[in-house]
Amino acid sequence: MAEQQTKFERFKALHQRDEAFVIPNPWDAGSARILAGLGFEALATTSAGYAFSKGKRDSFASLTRGEILDNAAEIVGASDLPVSADLEDGFGAEPEICGETIRLAAAAGLVGGSIEDATGDPARPIYDLSHAVERVQAAAEASRKLPFLLTARAENFLWERPDLDDTIRRLQAFSAAGADVLYAPGLPDIDAIRTVCAAVDKPVNVVMGLKGPRYSVAELSAAGVRRVSVGGSFARAALGALLRAAEEVKSSGTFGYAADAIPAATLSRLMSQEKRGDRE
Repeated sequence: MAEQQTKFERFKALHQRDEAFVIPNPWDAGSARILAGLGFEALATTSAGYAFSKGKRDSFASLTRGEILDNAAEIVGASDLPVSADLEDGFGAEPEICGETIRLAAAAGLVGGSIEDATGDPARPIYDLSHAVERVQAAAEASRKLPFLLTARAENFLWERPDLDDTIRRLQAFSAAGADVLYAPGLPDIDAIRTVCAAVDKPVNVVMGLKGPRYSVAELSAAGVRRVSVGGSFARAALGALLRAAEEVKSSGTFGYAADAIPAATLSRLMSQEKRGDRE
């Protein structure tokens, strides 16, 4: 627990800087070791990337809480870095389930995680605000007893509800309910990002690498962002390289893709059994 507390303090301090930091999203222990070896200061899991690695779609029904947390525990064990997790909707509608999910996440070695206000039901995609707040409050009450940084997500823009005012109201309510970090994936542009950052009193996470405009870390920092994640985009980039290599072999019978492959010696070093992170 002492090591976990130290990781939590390191993770919390990253959010208190005057500029944004990047928290990349590995999907397994191997990708976590590569990212840690590059010098990133923290990692975050990706339910999408993990789903793809298991031959599943990224959806609420694809992965169980146990699968998500087992994968997260492997990522935690792959480096000395603080790890936060995509905990989807908390794996249940009721507030007490969200609280239980936070406790189980901490038991897996995680020092942070996100709870979103999406229901997974296309007919009613977003929880009513009062219910969403109760869920965040329960998660926050659990996190305060742990070395755990809670991120609350407002999912309007991912579910064709592009209402910036409502998104801000939700983030403000989540902050009041005890969330430590706020996150509204899918914001349409830098002006919307700037507006959100100015309207809330907690650090804001923004995801890059998905569809829509792409901004540099410097541009996002200037807009008030304090954390930048990449979601499943690193996993999709890796799978894209696999697809291009396989298509080359299948269509032309050549093997030019090998010129861009990671050298075996580099992978051997990165996959060393010694944890890779702040000791390098």
